[in-house]
Amino acid sequence: MRKIHVATQINDEPHEFLCEPGQTLLEVLRETLRLTGTKEGCGTGDCGACTVKMDGRLACSCLVLAAEVEGKELETIEGMAGRDEATGDPVLHPLQQQFLQEAALQCGICTPGFLVAAKALLDAEDDPSEERIRYWLSGNLCRCTGYDKIVRAVQEAAAELREA
Repeated sequence: MRKIHVATQINDEPHEFLCEPGQTLLEVLRETLRLTGTKEGCGTGDCGACTVKMDGRLACSCLVLAAEVEGKELETIEGMAGRDEATGDPVLHPLQQQFLQEAALQCGICTPGFLVAAKALLDAEDDPSEERIRYWLSGNLCRCTGYDKIVRAVQEAAAELREA
């Protein structure tokens, strides 16, 4: 079978890869590009573990064909942390820090999807209500932690970002 050449932007960096026509974006991210932060939870788009941003919109990477990302801008969990300007060391995004502080994770399978979705919300709204947070994260499922800690982590990160 003939492979397809794809050129795209991932986390503000250019990437090129070859893929099979039926290969998913999730498969290419994890197996070809070795961006293993995005997780497979269900493979059917029901759990949100594989959530990425594609051209500014949330997408389940298990449902997107890799060939479809030609010319698109993608954001994955690997692009969330920043860098300290003085040292170049990684610096956690306030959402990542709050997930740790609020114990909003356990096994970690759902965490990258929740973080990507929560960041998309906070990029759009600086002071979302609890109802908006729960609505925005409704496409993500957690089987370990429960949602109260996750919602609290997003609220605390939003407050921290507003103060910054």
